[in-house]
Amino acid sequence: MDIKIAKYLLEINAVTLETKSPYTWASGIKAPIYCDNRLTLSYPQIRREIENGLASLIKKNYSEAEIIIGTATAGIAHAALVADVLDLPMGYVRTSSKGHGKKNQIEGVIKAKQKAVVVEDLISTGMSSLDVVKTLREKNVNVLGIVSIFAYNLPVTVVNFKRFNLNYYSLSNYGVLTEVALKNNYISTSDFEKLKKWHENPNSCTWMN
Repeated sequence: MDIKIAKYLLEINAVTLETKSPYTWASGIKAPIYCDNRLTLSYPQIRREIENGLASLIKKNYSEAEIIIGTATAGIAHAALVADVLDLPMGYVRTSSKGHGKKNQIEGVIKAKQKAVVVEDLISTGMSSLDVVKTLREKNVNVLGIVSIFAYNLPVTVVNFKRFNLNYYSLSNYGVLTEVALKNNYISTSDFEKLKKWHENPNSCTWMN
């Protein structure tokens, strides 16, 4: 599944690799990769592969799940599709409470102690996903873990998830995707080495030299 999904993401430009003119993330990090998994929703075959894959990850690793939770906004559609595959309730968590109406941050019928799995499109440092976990835990929801389409698997991600005593599982990841990109001539060997160097130390710009 890792290799297959990686190929799909590259084919539809959901993940792009650029070592000469790196992308600037919201955090300010200069990165040779950009991921937009929203594009997968526009391809029915790929979309089905992803939702069935995420559902399989949940069945295998979180078989006790009672509700599927999406992250706003990119995870909402995938969570809804996965919940449909698993025939489970679904809800989602906003990045902040609404400024009107009931001012909800958590949307859907979600009960205390309910066993939830969070569906995310992308895990980078993991902090946006873990903010969702924090919000759910404050309402006494039992978060079993997180599944995602793609993960960078950065060193800091491991540290952040350990602090929350939580695991995550992804359909594909940075290491697999860069190997697939090299094998299928999306990048050169020189690019591959730069991508590897960046992954080892994302906060440094030395990989660009």
